Amino acid sequence: MNRLVTAGLLGAIAIALGAFGAHALKERLALIPEAAAWWQTATFYLLTHAVAIGAIAGRSAWPTRLWTFGSVIFAGTLYAMALGAPRWFGAITPLGGSLLIAGWVVLAWTSSRES
Repeated sequence: MNRLVTAGLLGAIAIALGAFGAHALKERLALIPEAAAWWQTATFYLLTHAVAIGAIAGRSAWPTRLWTFGSVIFAGTLYAMALGAPRWFGAITPLGGSLLIAGWVVLAWTSSRES
């Protein structure tokens, strides 16, 4: 998939889910003390990495892959827990975070080799 398409889709999803959480799910997210913070964190990381993918669209594909899968796992598990999924989903969240970090490391490494 074209990296700008990926960036656009992840960005649109992040904005839609952020708005959905802030408005349609406001009362439901209030039922679990951490739910609103999880939702907000998931949306922030999803949007941040959508922008990053767009910013490096002409560069190495590996950071994009890592950020895409990392964003889906990281944000997805937080969204799921905010909606009432079992807390053990939180054990999966760091896998997504590790993929996000790996994407940044790969970007730094490939960029350093280009200079």
